Amino acid sequence: MTMSESEFVARYGGIYEHSAWVAELAAPIVAGLTDVERIAEVMADCVDNASRKKQLALIRAHPDLVGKAQIAGELTRDSTHEQASAGLDQCTAEEYTRFQNLNRDYHEKFGFPFVMAVRNSSRAEILAAFDSRLGNDPDTEFETALAEIHKIARLRLDALDQN
Repeated sequence: MTMSESEFVARYGGIYEHSAWVAELAAPIVAGLTDVERIAEVMADCVDNASRKKQLALIRAHPDLVGKAQIAGELTRDSTHEQASAGLDQCTAEEYTRFQNLNRDYHEKFGFPFVMAVRNSSRAEILAAFDSRLGNDPDTEFETALAEIHKIARLRLDALDQN
């Protein structure tokens, strides 16, 4: 079945967190395709070729890990499942405090949230990555955040393809 551009955006608009613009840009190129690999590639290219301002907005569209949005139940369905799969909804009081402090330090240094494809990671692995990445320079971390966003998008595409 061939998908129209509007159907494509409706189906894939949430692949990149609160950033349907990625699907809107990709739709004219891949709306008729069913090859998930090609869809992922085109969507990633749309992000990679966007302005730095648009890329920054995409990074900032992501919630903090174990942050206020999670506590308030305001995460997207995908983010809720991703954080829960890593046990981030089961933090000890000490881990919770550590995440809050790391989120604050990370925001202060980089001006955007820490983004990591956390599915299949442990809390300890995520905290270690947080600590490690705080040592990055801003440009390296910006690129790392985008690479992690592409991983998240690919996992979401794969999950959607299985439904």
